Amino acid sequence: MKVLQIDSSILGSHSASRALTADIVARLQADHPGASVVRYDLDAQPLPHLSSGSLAASDATEVARAERVLSDLFAADVIVIGAPMYNFSIPSTLKAWIDRVAVAGKTFRYTAAGPEGLVKGKRAILAITQGGVHQLGGASEHQESYLRFVLGFIGITEVEVVRAQGLAMSAEHRAQALAKARASLSHTGKLAA
Repeated sequence: MKVLQIDSSILGSHSASRALTADIVARLQADHPGASVVRYDLDAQPLPHLSSGSLAASDATEVARAERVLSDLFAADVIVIGAPMYNFSIPSTLKAWIDRVAVAGKTFRYTAAGPEGLVKGKRAILAITQGGVHQLGGASEHQESYLRFVLGFIGITEVEVVRAQGLAMSAEHRAQALAKARASLSHTGKLAA
């Protein structure tokens, strides 16, 4: 099994989403001895935001970086994404990664029947963290719904979510929310291959 781990929080060791992605990856490795992990730390080594040089493929460094990102995506069996909510959406560094993987002709194509995702046979596990409580599909939630849409658009329809909400409400609530999220990892079927 090959795991692609994407961390986007800027909080380092204080990050709830990083703690959850680490727990998820550890569980996957325990369940699948020999599993390999490729990790992107989008805070320590952010991908540049998309630019005209990126789109025109006129920058050799950018071309190589984009090819590596796509190669790592296609090589993975499971993609684990740590996605904290920043201002009701995802971190801009995670959006920069998405801009590198949502590529017409490579990860999706347009057909007479509409767009078709080309990244098939993969699972995504989202570690969603929020300082408040935001309902999926609610007016203030543009995080999980966006990630589910983008992943589905490129062909990844098997998406699981490990969620911790209300992390900024109190230290007690944070501890309870993280404990609940971690407990969800041990439910029958969760993370099973």
